Order: sequence, then C-alpha cells, then structure tokens
Amino acid sequence: MVWRTRPRPDSGASGGHRRPRRCDAGARSRREGGEAAAGAANRAGELLSDGSLTAKIKTKMTLDDSVQARSIDVTTTDHVVTLKGTVRSQAERDRAVQLARETAGVTRVVDNLTVSR
Repeated sequence: MVWRTRPRPDSGASGGHRRPRRCDAGARSRREGGEAAAGAANRAGELLSDGSLTAKIKTKMTLDDSVQARSIDVTTTDHVVTLKGTVRSQAERDRAVQLARETAGVTRVVDNLTVSR
C-alpha cells in the first residue's frame, strides 16, 4: 500500500494541511479492469457495426427492384462484405456489388456471386 498526500479542498493557495490518500492495488486493478472493459466494448461495437452493415446492404437490395435479395447471402467481417449466391444476370450481379460498395463503412466487397445460365 502506498500513501500519497493531496491538499484538502478547504485549504487555501498556501497549501495548508495535507492529508494522506491511500492508493492501493485494488484501485489500480479496477482501473486496469476498466481499460479491459473499454477494449471489449470497442470489439463489441465492431461486431455491431458489422451486423448493421449487413442489415443496411440487405435492406438496400430488398428495396432495389433489379436485385433479388433473397438469393444473395451477405456477410460482413471487419467491414469486409462478402456476397454469395446465384443471380439472374450480370446486371443484377453488378448492381448488388455496387449497392454493397457504396454503403458507408464498407472497406471491401468480395464478389462470390454466380450468374445462372
């Protein structure tokens, strides 16, 4: 246990009396635990934003008449979107990839779509 001093709130600019303040390992441990919790929250935020990116892209595809959203599987990992499935035409494929690419937060789109014959 380490003892530190700090000025009392009622002491003037002259410093006045000082009272010891205890700084123990428990406080340090709580501080480090808080840092770990913040890191976990950031990772959770990344997961949530990946999920929200997937939802945004699927919504865009559902609202676009030229894309059959039900036939396209969208997954997002670390802001990289992967499109899988079978589409009816090259134009539908291009539009699906375009919708994914123009979504804010997407860093890359992996196109694993196939065009049905």
